[in-house]
Amino acid sequence: MKTSYTLFLVGGMLVTGTLNTLLTKLQDMQCVGNCDDRNPAKRQLFEQPTWQTLNMFAGEIMCLAVLYVSIAWKHYQRRRQGYNELVTTDSLPEESNGGDLAEATLDDIPVTLANTQPLSGWKTFLMWLPALFDICGTTLMNVGLIYTSASVYQMLRGAVVIFSGIFSVLFLGHRLRTFQWLSLILIMTGVGLVGMSSVLFPPPPPPTPTEPLVHPLEAVGVGVEFSEKSFLGVMMVLMAQVFTAMQFVVEEKIMHRYHLVPMRAVGLEGMFGFVTVSVAIPVLHSLYGSSHPGSYFDMYDGFHQIADNPGVWTTSIAIMLSIAFFNWFGLSVTRTISATSRSTIDTCRTLFIWMASLALGWEHFQVLQVLGFLVLIYGTFVYNEVLPSPCCQPSEEDDLIDIE
Repeated sequence: MKTSYTLFLVGGMLVTGTLNTLLTKLQDMQCVGNCDDRNPAKRQLFEQPTWQTLNMFAGEIMCLAVLYVSIAWKHYQRRRQGYNELVTTDSLPEESNGGDLAEATLDDIPVTLANTQPLSGWKTFLMWLPALFDICGTTLMNVGLIYTSASVYQMLRGAVVIFSGIFSVLFLGHRLRTFQWLSLILIMTGVGLVGMSSVLFPPPPPPTPTEPLVHPLEAVGVGVEFSEKSFLGVMMVLMAQVFTAMQFVVEEKIMHRYHLVPMRAVGLEGMFGFVTVSVAIPVLHSLYGSSHPGSYFDMYDGFHQIADNPGVWTTSIAIMLSIAFFNWFGLSVTRTISATSRSTIDTCRTLFIWMASLALGWEHFQVLQVLGFLVLIYGTFVYNEVLPSPCCQPSEEDDLIDIE
């Protein structure tokens, strides 16, 4: 039973994680203007990274809603049994025996509860800081995905290991061992190869340009112009990893000091992020969008592109649900197996995204991209100690120093 449940969690994480990227890319491919024009360059595709960021946070808010529904249900059951102890988001995970959505992970937090205090009151607003980094990182990645293929986008996200490793040394006082530094070089090499494959060998447009739903890269042309936009997309995704790494570092800092259920942390970031982006959209429209119609910050244009096109708002709902389930599956995998296993599985979903993109005809097979991906995934596995390093094996002395 436990094996079946574990396989269900792993499968769910892979499926929803793959859908997150593919659905977002599919949304970028939706035609929202001049769709009947036979010239693909004149068609207007959906390019609203800010609204996509808002949609992502809406999905994370669902985690918070489900968490409190689960807490209320557990409290109701205890009252029916005549047991009236107060159930809170801080006590629930330790009182449960497993399988509960609300308890979804504490094992991945490397602290003892005796040394932490609940995150409550005004301290809850500390989660606003990682939400701000998440806003910057997600928006940049959404822009990058417009100009790169789904598989390249996902592979480039592996660069977050580089920045998070460096930032953890600078700001958290962590100590990386020699083999981990070498693995970061491997990851950097793999990311560079993947980025080069996107810039030097852009995928050609599909052979059916008259279809209303067209490849998003077809509309920006081919040759030098296309390569420049592809390079811009690669740079956007890589820049986003800096903000994502800072988000991870701040989250770890908060988790070390305060006792916070991870599912609640996801929901709080979603809530703070949703509020921030909701305020930022009209502000950016007033400052820039109103004088630049059709831009990323044109609030009215973005809203009508979503509301007036079923292909856009249906994918928005699907993305929202996929993100919510992905967070739950991921946290459940961390608790049921381990954080390292979750990282390994999350790396493997890149392969599924690439295979799906090839099957859908969104991109073509590129040897350089495959080579970069293999180097990237090997470096990631060595860094997480899933695979042994060919040199500089960790010694017992290193482990003792790390524990101290």
